Amino acid sequence: MDFDNIARELIPLLGGKENIASAAHCATRLRLVLIDDALSDQQAIGKVEGVKGCFRNSGQMQVIFGTGVVNKVYAAFIQAAGISESSKSEAADIAARKLNPFQRIARLLSNIFVPIIPAIVASGFADGPAWGW
Repeated sequence: MDFDNIARELIPLLGGKENIASAAHCATRLRLVLIDDALSDQQAIGKVEGVKGCFRNSGQMQVIFGTGVVNKVYAAFIQAAGISESSKSEAADIAARKLNPFQRIARLLSNIFVPIIPAIVASGFADGPAWGW
C-alpha cells in the first residue's frame, strides 16, 4: 500500500489543501476538519485504496483506515497537505466552532450527563433491595 499516493488522492477529494482546517487521528480514523464540507466527495473518498469507510460526525470528516494503517496515512497526509500536526482535542475544538447553537447545547448537555450515567445506574442497583426488588 502506497501511503503517499493515498494522501495525494485524498486531498482533492476533500476540496483541496486550502479547504483543510486541521487533521488529527485516533486509533483507526483520520479526523479532518474542513472549512467547507460541501467541497468534499464522501463517496469518492470511500473508494480510495485502504479506506474502510467515511462519514461526518460533530463537524469532522472521519475516514476509517484501521489500526496501524492510519498512523502511516496521517504522516503522509500532513506532509502532502502542508499542514501541522494537531491533537484530537484541537481538531474537536475547531470542529465544535462549526456547530449551530442547538448542536452546541445538545453537546453541552451530553457532556454533562453521559459521565454520570454509571453512577445513576449503580445507585439504582444499590437502592433496589431497600424497595424489595
